Amino acid sequence: MRSFRLVVLCVMAFLLPAWAQRTPDSNQTSEPESSRSQGPAREIGGGAGTVGIGAAKGAGHIGEGVAKGAGDVVTLHPVKGATNVVKGTAEGGKDVTVGAAKGTGKIVKGIGKAFKKIF
Repeated sequence: MRSFRLVVLCVMAFLLPAWAQRTPDSNQTSEPESSRSQGPAREIGGGAGTVGIGAAKGAGHIGEGVAKGAGDVVTLHPVKGATNVVKGTAEGGKDVTVGAAKGTGKIVKGIGKAFKKIF
């Protein structure tokens, strides 16, 4: 009896949210999404944030690789340790490069918008 109640509760938990969702009526018109672009200051700030995120991810991967490598060297696995250090450094360098490139692109785009407003 107890398992039957559990099954009924599970079925209700899955079916009620699906049943409660409305389907859109065919006679309703949907409003188009406004396509406002970000302002220059927000674009530049977002670019700076992207550069920071890339640097943080890169530092995390470098630290992770060094920590794994140190652990492997201590446990007498020097080849695996060196591999982990190089792998972490490569992943970190990739993250820093991608973040810097994307962030610089956003910053340049924001500066272009600012000049466009001025002139």
